[in-house]
Amino acid sequence: MKELRSAAEAVQQNLNIPSLNGGAVSKLTEFIDRERASVNHEARPVVINALGCFLGECIIRSFGGHWHRDASGLVGVQIAGYTFTNPFSYVERQLVHGAAESVMVLFLSLPTRLAAAAVPRRRTWIPVPSRRTTSS
Repeated sequence: MKELRSAAEAVQQNLNIPSLNGGAVSKLTEFIDRERASVNHEARPVVINALGCFLGECIIRSFGGHWHRDASGLVGVQIAGYTFTNPFSYVERQLVHGAAESVMVLFLSLPTRLAAAAVPRRRTWIPVPSRRTTSS
């Protein structure tokens, strides 16, 4: 998915952002808020794609992971084998709803989401035997 990385790098150069990290996501948030009113309906898919690639690369470089296409064809960032996020949908949400749906909220939520996903869960379909007590 080299084309996604290339698109992210093009955004990085155009916005003059030195690195792809949390600071870059903060600048992306500000950029989307500033420009969202001027993005017309026809250009919206192209803008979402470019900015989503940028957000995805920021996530990958900050938290690890890689670009992944799931079985349904949805493209997003797969982190540690158990967390999948779609940066394009978060960019679209901020374009539509503004700061209330900021891409920074997603970025800041990832450490908590990753920690929660790493905790093994008990399989509920495995019956737990009842405790037997012995009486004397």
